[in-house]
Formats: sequence, structure tokens, C-alpha cells
Amino acid sequence: MPDTQTLTLPVLPLTSGVVGPTMVVNIVLETPEARTAIEAAQRHSGRLLLVPKLDGHYARVGTVAKIEDVGGLPGGHRAVVVRGLQRATIGAGVGGDGDGLWVSAEPVGESEPGGSAVSERSRELARQYRAVVEAILEHRGAGRLAEGLRGITDPGAVADTALYLPELSLEQKVEVLEAIDVEARLEKVLAWAKDVLADVAVRTEVNRGVAEGIDKAQREAVLRRQMEAIRTELGEGDDDVIADYRLRLEESGAPEDVRAAAGRELEKLERTGPQSPEHGWILSWLDTILELPWSVRADEPLDLVAARAVLDADHAGLDDVKERIVELLAVRKLRAERGLGVPAGRSLGTEGTEGAAGGDAEPHRGRGSGAILALVGPPGVGKTSLGQSVARAMGRPFARVALGGVRDEAEIRGHRRTYVGARPGRFVRALTEAGAMNPVLLLDEVDKVGSDWRGDPSSALLEVLDPAQNHTFRDHYLEVDLDLSDVVFIATANVLETIPGPLLDRMEIVRLDGYTDEEKVAIAREHLLPRLLERSGLRDDEVEVSDDALAELASGYTREAGVRELERQLARVLRKVATRVAGASTGLRTGTGESVDQAAEPEPAEPVVVDAEALRPLVGRRRFHSEVAERTSTPGVATGLAVTGAGGEVLFIEATSMPGEAGLSLTGQLGDVMKESAEIARSYVRSHAAELGIGDDAFEGRRFHLHVPAGAVPKDGPSAGVALTTALVSLLTGRPVRHVVGMTGEVTLQGKVLAIGGVKQKVLAAQRAGLTEVVLPARNEADLDDVPESVRDAMVIHFASDVREVLDRALEPEPAAAVA
Repeated sequence: MPDTQTLTLPVLPLTSGVVGPTMVVNIVLETPEARTAIEAAQRHSGRLLLVPKLDGHYARVGTVAKIEDVGGLPGGHRAVVVRGLQRATIGAGVGGDGDGLWVSAEPVGESEPGGSAVSERSRELARQYRAVVEAILEHRGAGRLAEGLRGITDPGAVADTALYLPELSLEQKVEVLEAIDVEARLEKVLAWAKDVLADVAVRTEVNRGVAEGIDKAQREAVLRRQMEAIRTELGEGDDDVIADYRLRLEESGAPEDVRAAAGRELEKLERTGPQSPEHGWILSWLDTILELPWSVRADEPLDLVAARAVLDADHAGLDDVKERIVELLAVRKLRAERGLGVPAGRSLGTEGTEGAAGGDAEPHRGRGSGAILALVGPPGVGKTSLGQSVARAMGRPFARVALGGVRDEAEIRGHRRTYVGARPGRFVRALTEAGAMNPVLLLDEVDKVGSDWRGDPSSALLEVLDPAQNHTFRDHYLEVDLDLSDVVFIATANVLETIPGPLLDRMEIVRLDGYTDEEKVAIAREHLLPRLLERSGLRDDEVEVSDDALAELASGYTREAGVRELERQLARVLRKVATRVAGASTGLRTGTGESVDQAAEPEPAEPVVVDAEALRPLVGRRRFHSEVAERTSTPGVATGLAVTGAGGEVLFIEATSMPGEAGLSLTGQLGDVMKESAEIARSYVRSHAAELGIGDDAFEGRRFHLHVPAGAVPKDGPSAGVALTTALVSLLTGRPVRHVVGMTGEVTLQGKVLAIGGVKQKVLAAQRAGLTEVVLPARNEADLDDVPESVRDAMVIHFASDVREVLDRALEPEPAAAVA
């Protein structure tokens, strides 16, 4: 029978477990207070109070325990064996013999609802708890322990066995100890035991699946080893393949970090069977790495005269970009002569691998002397072919990266290897194609890069085109640093407006504004005609094309900034000539209807002469005529100048008025800025009507309409301000615009003419259209230096700072008053 009288006992704190009634445990005496409590208990009744201690606070209920044995451990510590007797509620602290903590403790018996010793509810809960614990033991393979549990019949003792469960936390075990009511204690431990059973069941199922997987993997490993042994006997093993990769890696001259990454992949390849998908992925990655020309660099001649000769031979004009390339070569030449860090490496085309393997052959890595140029101009001016000429002049290999329409960021940085069909980005592939680490890479159509949910390629280009970062460019597929600092990047674009600002900031802009008619004739004579003769199968002595014919083709059959359409028209002419020559040699009828006898001895044929008069039978009637005089003969039509993606253009602006509600109508697919320019022009004309000789009633009850033809083409920008103002003044004064004058400039409400851009392209467009005079803003006078001297000499350029100066130059004089 347990004691019920109040006891005074020393306290042994328990910080890592709970001891309940009937439990026998070993306790290591590691703390002074534990040793003091045991010594105090030994001097008295041999009993003490075991109290759990959580976060510095003692539990409300402890366990009265009896010391069974005390002994020493090998480490020098003492240990005690105690047996739990009964629960006891903790009272106040009292003085005791010694320095330990003594408290009054009141033993408590098992409590049941209604005061009965054991209720039927307690027995049912005990049976359920026993069944759950037996299931837990079965999952753990400890079924024999369940027999001991069946020997415990007291419901309270059954509940106390929960103190043995390792899944219960210290806080939960303290709750079990403090639960005096047996039913409440059983309900707690039953709920917790069910949670433990569910967790154990899941773990058992997972472990079973893992074990089955391991067994299957072991079986496959054994079979794989057997297959490898068979292939080795047949001479078909993978050892030769891996050894070949190791040899190629050593000879690649790759940097140390790249060789280390490839070495790790080779080790993984050795552990991976050919049947695994990862085996193929690793082989593809290794092939990509080893195909890169890590230690190969093209030898640059660094001959400035020869480089300029190559550029001049390939392209006429374009002095700005030619000078920039020569400057780049001059810098590299000085650095090489003065030992300031020209990258080292195996020369392109060098036989063997001497100096390519090992750490000594690692190429220079860091901020190199590459360049980033952006060639901006209309189509057909030779931007792409100029990139090839730059590569020839520098003695470097050439590769082209087409960016037009690219919308996936992975096209720049590559796909991650986790994706099926992953491959490196376009820059890695371009280096492999070029065969050297210092090529000239042409980034074609950089202004047409798009973006969508797959990413923004222009953002990925920021790292590629930043000299401070591209020496450690990291492709997502390779996942190793790639040095692009010695690459010469040449980007091409038609317009700058669609290129993001941060990307534009990384490029040096070189403008190619187009060619004059004289330059087109020279290009056709020196470059287009020889190439097209070869394509047409004609010899030089079979056709003669005069300069007059070339000039007529350039002015009457094409109207472009470049020479692409001129090349097509010239090719058409030569195809007609080739047909005549081929017909004459085979007895077919020629263009004159004459027949040639095939049996007759062939006589040397006279060359076909193509002059300006012969063009109409060959390519048809002239396509372009000067229509400025016809269009501007009526008051209210002005000739403006604009810049589009295709180069400079002549823009006719028409104005008219009609009775109706006062206001302004605008048509021609105009942008917001151009609409505002039209409003400014109308406001200026109306506010200065008296100065301009316009009657006060000219605006009353009349609606004005401004139209810019070619309505399918969007138009915008402020530079049409002077032309819009001139058209309105011409309409209201009845004075036509002089048909030889083109104009451009932005206008303010005070009539000031502000500077604009694209002066060279606009002046060239005016010359192509047959205009002989151009009115420009006075602030653009310095930009006239960009216009070819031949054009400046052939045209009269007027500069204006006020719109009234523009009107004086552009409008026809007022008719003289009749003399009576």
C-alpha cells in the first residue's frame, strides 16, 4: 500500500527524462546538486523525490523513488539505480540536512471519476492503448515486448508505460506524470500513441519501398558489372572512351576550373551505366566543352596599312568605321610592342598541341582588349558585310549571331542541363564555329530582339557586352566561366529607338547614313558588277555597262539609302544580257528576232553595251520621277524631310480648309508628338496672322485638315514642325511652296526653330528626290560636316533660327501689284 502521509525528501532534478512509478532507471550523477541529493537520501531513508525540470521551472508532480544501488563509472562519474514508487505533489521547500534542496511532498494515489478504484471506461481505454502500442512494436520488429505489456493489468500502470515511448517529447511526458486522473491520462497517451502509430506506419512503408529500390539497384549493378566484363572480353568496353576524353581534356588547354569541372563529370560518367539517360547528357556536355577552342587565338597581323587596304578594297566610303577599326588595331599593336598584355594562346591553325596542355598553357583571362561597336543605318548600306571585312582586316575568324526575333533568354545564356534537349547559348556555339577565342562576332539585328514570358534576351546581352563582366561570362548549359573579353563584337541595327538604354550604353555607335548617287555608282562598278558577272556566268568582254546606265539605275529605278535594290536591278540587267549571249551561242533567237546558224563557224561576238537608253528594253520603264514640282504647285503643300528605318525620306504635307466648326483634323497615321507639332503650327499661324499677311477672318467658321500621305506608314517626331507651319501659311496666303526646297526642324509657339537629328540622311534624301535647296535649323550647322562634300557643293543649304526665315526661303514671292 503506498504511503499517504506528507514526506520531506531531497529533490533530484531531471532535465532529460521523466521517471514514473514502477520504473527502474540508471541516473548518472553529473551535477553537484544531483550528487548532494543522493548523499542526503543515503543519510536518511534512502528515498528522494525525482522532479522533472523544464526551462528552469519544476513540474507540479514528482515521483517518490528508492535508491537501489550506487556505483562508479569508468569515466570517473558516479551513477545510481533508482526505483519509482508513487506520484507525489510538491509542496513548499523546507530546511534539510546538507546543502541540497528539500521539499514537502504529499503522495497521491490513482484517481478515478466517482471515487471508484477502477472504472469500466479506464479498462476500455487501457485495452485500446495496449493494442496501439503492440501495433507500434510490431512495426519496429519488437513483438516480444508486447508480451510484457500484456502482463500489466492496472490501467494507471498501462498509461505510465507511455513514458518509455521515444517519440514523446519531454513536455508530453511531464503531462503524463502530472495527470492524476487515470481516465484523463489514458485519453492523452492513447491519442499520442495513435499519432505515433500513423507515423511509424508511413515510415515502414517508405523504408520498404527504399529497400525494394535498393535491392533492384543492387541487382542492376551486378548485372551491369557482368555486362561490362563481357564487353571488356569482347573489346567493347567504355574504358577506351573515358580515356580518350581524359586525353582530349588534357590537350584542350582549358583553364584549370574548366578541367576540374570536366574531371568531375568524367568520374560521374564512370559510375553511370550506358542505359541511364544521364550517360548521354554527360557525353553531350563533354563534347561541347572539348569542342570549344580554349587555347586557340588568331594571330593578328597588326599591320595598319594592310588593314586599311582590306577595308577600302571591300567597301567604298564608310570612313568613320574604318578609322575606328584602325584605331583598335593601333592600340593592340602598341600593347603588344610594349608588353602590356596581349592574350597568349595557341595560334589558329597551328599543328600539334605543343604548349596547349597543363597549367602553363592557360590563356590570359581578364578584361581584354575586345571592342563593342554598333553599326546603325538603313538596310542595304553594308553593315553585315562590313563585319566580315573587319574580321579580314584584323586577321580574325568571323561568326554571325542572328538576334532578329529572338525572344527566349536561353538563346543567349543557354538552357540548363536539367531540360530535355538542352544546348548552349548562341555565343558558345559561335565561338565553336569560329574556332578561336578572339573572333569577330557580328550581332545582327540587335534592335529587333523581343521579350515575352520566356525572358528578356536584351537583359542577358548586358553581361555579354559589358567589358567589366564578360571575362567571366557563364553559360547556363556549361556552368563554367567563359572569357569573352578578347572578342570584337559588332552589332548591327536599323534604328536606335528600340534598343534598351542600358544595352545601348554598352555599345559605341557608328552611323552609316547611306550613300550618294556617285558613291552608289562607284560601289556598283567596283563591287556589285564583278560579283554579279560571275553569278550570271558572263565574262568581262561580253558586256559593257556604262556609268550613265549605273547612275540611271540608281536614280530612276531605286530610291534607297543603301544599294540592295540597285544590286537586284543590276542583276536583272545582266540576266537579260546572259539570255542574249546564251541564245546567240545556241542558235536561239536573240532579242532582235535574228537566228544564229549553229553549224556556222562561231565568230567573236561583240560585247553587249548597256547604256542609259538600253535600260528600258531590259528592265522596263523608269520607276521613280521627280514629283516635287507637281505636288507643290498648289498652295498648301510643303516638302518635309524625315528619317525612317529605311533611311531618309521626302515627306509631303498637305493642308486644306473648309467651312464648318472651327478645329483641326489630322490624318496619315500620325503619332502623338507629330499631332502636337500640328497644333503648335496652327496656334503659331493664328497668333501671328497679321505679321504673316493673313486676314483676321481666315480662321472664323473654317475647319483645317492636315494630311501626310502614305497613310499606311506610321509617322511621328517633332521635326516636321516647320513643314506643317509652311503648309498652313501657304494655304492661307495662296503662295505655293517652291518646288526645289525641302525643310526640316522643330517649331515652338514663339516661332523658334529647334535642332533635329538625322541631318545627313535627310539631306541625302533631298538630293535623291531632286531637291536643290534645303532649310535646316541654325543649331544643326555643325552637323553639315557629316554630309559628303559633293552633296554640299551640289545643294544650297539655308539655316534658320526663326520660322519666318523658313517662310521667306520656302514660299514663292507674292505677286506684284498691278499698275493702273
